[in-house]
Amino acid sequence: MRVQDIENQALQLPIGDRWRLVQSLLSSIQQETLEPGSPTPNVDALTDLDPWTQSLIGVVQLGTEADTESYVNYLENKYS
Repeated sequence: MRVQDIENQALQLPIGDRWRLVQSLLSSIQQETLEPGSPTPNVDALTDLDPWTQSLIGVVQLGTEADTESYVNYLENKYS
């Protein structure tokens, strides 16, 4: 079975079933890609979120330490 076939079948599912499928796949990917010793994300807690909010998960990239330092410098300059 090709990925396109699976995608087409998934798109025929009701929205609730698609969300469960997405969460299951995301959980599986996270478990396989987490570094040893990293905390396991609580994907089950995401099911209580509004579907629109769930759609935003993964869109925002977490900042690096350099980004944080840059923002702190900006705030210091602005308010000093």
